[in-house]
Amino acid sequence: MNLLQWIRSIIFVVQATVMLPVIGLLFAPWAMLSKRGAYAGCRSYARWVIWTAGWMIGLRCEVRGTPPDMAALVAAKHQSFLDILMIFNALPASKFIMKEQLRYSPFLGQYATKMQMVFVDRGKRGAAISKMVADVDAGAREPGQLVIYPQGTRSPPGTKLPYKVGTAILYEQLGQPCYPVATNAGVFWPRRGLYRRPGVAVVDFLPPILPGMPRAAFVAELEQRIEVASDALLKETGLEDLYEQN
Repeated sequence: MNLLQWIRSIIFVVQATVMLPVIGLLFAPWAMLSKRGAYAGCRSYARWVIWTAGWMIGLRCEVRGTPPDMAALVAAKHQSFLDILMIFNALPASKFIMKEQLRYSPFLGQYATKMQMVFVDRGKRGAAISKMVADVDAGAREPGQLVIYPQGTRSPPGTKLPYKVGTAILYEQLGQPCYPVATNAGVFWPRRGLYRRPGVAVVDFLPPILPGMPRAAFVAELEQRIEVASDALLKETGLEDLYEQN
């Protein structure tokens, strides 16, 4: 880690943090009146961060594969705040499943509520799944891309956290194709700390898993596809030796 990159990283993080309320306030009048305004505000922030990452810290963002433009379930590897921004920016009508605490975050919570994101209390497993299913069913009249993180939380590159049953339940309920998404974003933008590595962060939309698979077979197929592709993206960075392979 060199000193210049540290300085660039700190400046980048500061400006990205400051721009969240700035863009939030700029779009607030439109967002309060329209879901379209809320999406426009969030997409503007995502694009701002992606753009400034390229020239401020040398981190280019690349979307591979074909993001769905119709109603679909998107099951994504989650390593970093960056992969959220990249997936949101790549999808035309995304609706994320989010932890309940984010409902009360300034700007983010209000915008997410306006966009009808699905909030889940992860501490109440059975009740959380039931509420998630009910909330998804209530919003099913508006077609879009429902984004869920099958492992339920961020996992550092190279780690293998278990895949939870919630994704399979939604897969059965919706009867829609499920697009697995792999990433290596955590290599460049870690969960903790200010340092950002230069390079190419990738989110890769893999070929869809069609509806109709049995639950256990679906979970196994989903995990295999995401983990193999994410490991390949990690290896592509040339930094795999920095991470434990579990």
